[in-house]
Amino acid sequence: MTRFVVEADGGSRGNPGPAGYGALVRDAETGRVLAERAASVGRATNNVAEYGGLVAGLQAALDLDASADVEVRMDSKLVVEQMSGRWQIKHPDMRQLAQQARAIAGRLGSVRYTWVPRAQNGAADALANSAMDGKPVHRDAAAEPSVTESDVQPEEPRTVVTTVTHLLRHGQTEHTPERRYSGRNDLPLSRTGRAEAEAAAARVAELGIEVIVASPLRRTRETAEIVGRVLGLPVELDDDLVELDFGDLEGLTGAEALEKHPLAVRRFMSDLTVAAPGGESIADVSARVARARRRVLDRCAGRSVLLVSHVTPIKLMLAAGLGAGDDVVHRVYLQAASLCTVAWSSDGRTSVRLVNDTAHLR
Repeated sequence: MTRFVVEADGGSRGNPGPAGYGALVRDAETGRVLAERAASVGRATNNVAEYGGLVAGLQAALDLDASADVEVRMDSKLVVEQMSGRWQIKHPDMRQLAQQARAIAGRLGSVRYTWVPRAQNGAADALANSAMDGKPVHRDAAAEPSVTESDVQPEEPRTVVTTVTHLLRHGQTEHTPERRYSGRNDLPLSRTGRAEAEAAAARVAELGIEVIVASPLRRTRETAEIVGRVLGLPVELDDDLVELDFGDLEGLTGAEALEKHPLAVRRFMSDLTVAAPGGESIADVSARVARARRRVLDRCAGRSVLLVSHVTPIKLMLAAGLGAGDDVVHRVYLQAASLCTVAWSSDGRTSVRLVNDTAHLR
């Protein structure tokens, strides 16, 4: 019995924006890559691009052997749950692509869907990025010329480059002590928050920081500028590092939010794909934080970078570093002006070195 593993992913630079997918088929026994696919899907959302990768991967498996049993591995919880029949598909474009995927799957021996952490889906992610960079891929191992051992030249060993990101949450604002939802507001740092930022700057000065990138919201910008003055570095701004848009929950405490929007809050807190009323979902934030991370790792490879951001983006960076699901956001506590550290190696390895360090605040 032939068994394949399909790995698929998709991405969008803008959500919606220029989008592309990547997919590959492996021999389940040997792990050998038998086919690779990457193509642009024009302007689309991240989720639509992921479905495009699923369709392409299943079609590649069907072209190889229609009798094969297939395991589809994706880091999209949404696609895996919807294709497994546990979640409904409401978006019309996604529904159409899901129907295509089911039609192809029905012609294969069997198909099952497995969620994997993003760190284990790097090959498909790289193909998706190739597509978004304007470099489509259509490669089949059987169509490539065979080589004998004498034809193979030893490869030069690749240098592994490690980029260290230090993740600093902004100092306190007037919302922080009362734990109010604080998303897209432009509150300044409080007096306590400025003191926290100055303490963080003294700590960060010991870390060999070479680049500072911050969310453009006032509280993060002020925190980053205080650090930048101490380090003698300019502050670059990245819109993808802003906090989750809490919409109608902005400025409310947890109790107030539950009283005003009981059903919406419960759905938002229990499902990563459900947006806060009038705002964003955690899945939305995850997509743009991933874009920001890729930009930083591409542009600052091998350097030490300080990212000044907010609770949700920093937790999602930690989730990616751990190779864990985005539901980590509900399981990690980050204090104002706390420091986290994640190292990213060019060979795909990651290392979370520090979480919620507040020693500089004591």
